[in-house]
Amino acid sequence: MESSSSSPQPTQSDPLEAFPQRNLEPGDIAVLVLYFLFVLAVGLWSTVKTKRDTVKGYFLAGGDMVWWPVGASLFASNVGSGHFVGLAGSGAAAGLSVTAYELNGLFSVLMLAWIFLPIYIAGQVTTMPEYLRKRFGGNRISVILAVLYLFIYIFTKISVDMYAGAIFIQQSLHLDLYLAIVGLLAITALYTVAGGLAAVIYTDALQTLIMLIGALILMGYSFAAVGGMEGLKEKYFLAVASNRSENNSCGLPREDAFHIFRDPLTSDLPWPGILLGMSIPSLWYWCTDQVQGT
Repeated sequence: MESSSSSPQPTQSDPLEAFPQRNLEPGDIAVLVLYFLFVLAVGLWSTVKTKRDTVKGYFLAGGDMVWWPVGASLFASNVGSGHFVGLAGSGAAAGLSVTAYELNGLFSVLMLAWIFLPIYIAGQVTTMPEYLRKRFGGNRISVILAVLYLFIYIFTKISVDMYAGAIFIQQSLHLDLYLAIVGLLAITALYTVAGGLAAVIYTDALQTLIMLIGALILMGYSFAAVGGMEGLKEKYFLAVASNRSENNSCGLPREDAFHIFRDPLTSDLPWPGILLGMSIPSLWYWCTDQVQGT
């Protein structure tokens, strides 16, 4: 005779969750705690090391920063959670074509160094609104551009990076998404407001080292898991999304997934757009927007 009382059913985990029903080991928690403490320590150390009692010392790190932390900060300002989460996801969905964004940036950085930067240095300006005010006079165009940059940063850059970072924290630590966002903002604001640009540069340099080491280790483990590059090419085309509709191609691997330069008419990222169309926003991002950010 069957019992009338049904036994409790096990909780079904979300198949789309990256880390379903897993708790962090003590070693994992220790690494995360040490990481956040180390970042805070570097940020607070930089507040003591640099002179922050002047406008130049706070906003420009005194103007005497050596080249390697500046370069590392430029790298970390471009590469972050939006790349490790968002761009990696785009690569998994569309293939190697997403690397075109970074390849295009290589030429824009050279233009920044050889063409734009000498002009900024000669004009003794540190932001694009300041340059436009000196170049054309008046304050209207500089104020409009500053407000425009502020909205662009909030809605297309800062919010995206915060969300991507919070997604990882939510998936790995099983914390509330909004709590993760508030935590990220609090930690970043603590050393940024206290230390100014110098704190940002030194912590970015630390983040660059951590990201490079972590990315190389992750790449090694990933290639070992799939059987190298040949295994990746074979298994990629077998990775079909489980929640796709049968009536469309969404969720199916693209046949040109391992091509960067694709058909100009039928592809999702045609090669004329990479060479010509993408150069315009890349020029803006690296040669004008990064002046605003760094």
